[in-house]
Amino acid sequence: MLPQPRPAARRPLAAAAALLALTVPLAACGSSGSGADAARAAISTGQNSAAAAPPSSAPPKPTKVLMPTGPATQFTKARDTPAGPIMMTTLAGAKSGVSGKVWIWLPPEYNDPKYAKTGFPVLTLYAGGQSAGYNTWTDNQLPIQEIDQQLVTQGKAHPFIMIMPVQNLDSNESKALECADIPGQPKIGTWMAEDIPDFVRANFRTVKGRDGWAVMGASTGAFCSAKLALQHPDVFKAAVPIDGYWNPDSPLWKGHEQERLANSPDQLIGAGAADVRMLATAGGANPYEIKLVKNWVAKAKAPTTVEYYEQPGGKHLTSDFKKMIPTTLEWLTANTAGPESD
Repeated sequence: MLPQPRPAARRPLAAAAALLALTVPLAACGSSGSGADAARAAISTGQNSAAAAPPSSAPPKPTKVLMPTGPATQFTKARDTPAGPIMMTTLAGAKSGVSGKVWIWLPPEYNDPKYAKTGFPVLTLYAGGQSAGYNTWTDNQLPIQEIDQQLVTQGKAHPFIMIMPVQNLDSNESKALECADIPGQPKIGTWMAEDIPDFVRANFRTVKGRDGWAVMGASTGAFCSAKLALQHPDVFKAAVPIDGYWNPDSPLWKGHEQERLANSPDQLIGAGAADVRMLATAGGANPYEIKLVKNWVAKAKAPTTVEYYEQPGGKHLTSDFKKMIPTTLEWLTANTAGPESD
């Protein structure tokens, strides 16, 4: 779902000779005219010459693309996939004070010179389990990057920038942070909802506003994706919680019941405060999960909208989450803005 590149305007020969054309290699993360195109470890660099300013008498043209704001982040390559490399960095959040690993995948179109001035939608992915020091969306258990590219070539999906953060800072489940700012604990909720979007906008060409931003996760990642979207509709337009639960149950909430309820998707869904779209899924072979998800969906109040998808014969397994990737990407494509160019 890419915008068609505009044909270049004809220029006088003398003017054309003065132009310098620079292309950005596939692995680069920067964009034209931005400080975010500085050198990065193991990543190519590129820079385009700035466009001439419009005449002072002409009103400024509204833009749909947000160019990287900088400063540029240094990345290392985590692994190669058939759809391009996955990079990694440790993000020290300026607002949260939390430091955690973040993995990034750019669709091949991102660095295609035809789309050098195109902004891309962003999909943040949260994994199941503790996800401390890892994210299963980065390995071949959940090959969402390859599947996205297949669907892009078929015209069925957007080429999403994919962001895959850790979910916890300790593998001990008794220290689960539940994607929230639990009193007295690291502010991972702020890290996820504010520091990560700031990091993405600093480094990559994105679509202005929230319409090109979505979040998805499976199991505990489903809890996080639902919670973040419902609490931050100014950041996220859509969410896909896959086979999730809705009630915070970390021991760290002890003594903080009011704050626990304020971070509960089971409470947030009925508040009618978040203009977001969601697709909630359940495995058809799991009666308990079906009931849990259906009851949650039924609580939704406008402007929140939630669709329900039941995977035939699905179980609460990573192998079944994998089978739902095409369905979820097509739904996200229908409910978020695609790439935009000015």
